[in-house]
Amino acid sequence: MPRSLIFGLCLVPALCLANTDNSPATDSDLAYSLGASLGERLRQEVPGLQLEALVEGLRQAYQGEPPRIAKSRMQAILAQHEEQANAAAEQAQVDKLLAAEKRFLASERARKGVHELADGILYSELASGTGAQPKASGRVQVRYVGRLPDGTVFDQNLQPQWFKLDSVIEGWQVALPKMKTGAKWRLVVPSAKAYGADGAGDLIAPYTPLVFEIELLAVSD
Repeated sequence: MPRSLIFGLCLVPALCLANTDNSPATDSDLAYSLGASLGERLRQEVPGLQLEALVEGLRQAYQGEPPRIAKSRMQAILAQHEEQANAAAEQAQVDKLLAAEKRFLASERARKGVHELADGILYSELASGTGAQPKASGRVQVRYVGRLPDGTVFDQNLQPQWFKLDSVIEGWQVALPKMKTGAKWRLVVPSAKAYGADGAGDLIAPYTPLVFEIELLAVSD
C-alpha cells in the first residue's frame, strides 16, 4: 500500500491544536500547530531525519527560494524512499502473517494424536482404512471439507469427487499416498504446501495454513 510523506498533511487536527484553550489563534500558534502535526507524522513515518535539513528545505520551499537540490533529484530521492518504505511495510505484514502461522501450527502440533509428515504437514486419523493406497500419479475419490485457521469453511465437497493426485495442492500430494482407502484424516497443511505467498483470490489470504477433513473413498491408476 503506497505511503505518502508530507503531501497528506491534515490541517484540521493542527487547527484544533491551536484552539484547545478556546483563545484566539495567532499566526504563531497556527505555524506551530502545523509544524507539530507534521513533525508527529514524520517522527512515525521517517524516524531519524536530520531536522536541520528538514527545516532548511521547508523554509526554502515556503519562501520560494531555489532549492539546493535539483527538483529531478528530489523526485528521485522521494520515489526511492517511498519504494523502500512500501517494501518495509510489506515485509512487516509478511512477518506478521508468518508469525501467526507459526503459532497456529505449534498449537496444532501439540494436539493429542497429531502426527507429522514431511514438510511440516500434520495429520490425525479420524477413521482407519484397509484398502489400497493412492499412487502419486493416480486418481483419488474423496469427500472433504476445507477450513481456514479460524474455522471458516472455504471449500467443501460432500459428494464423492475424483481428482488427479498430481493436480491438487502439494499438501494433499504428500498426505494422500499415506492414506488407505476408507480412511478419514484431519490434515493441517502449512501455507508453503498450499497456496503460499499468493493465496487464492478472496478466499485464502497469503501465508494461510489450511485444515482439511478428508475421507478417501476410492483410488485408481
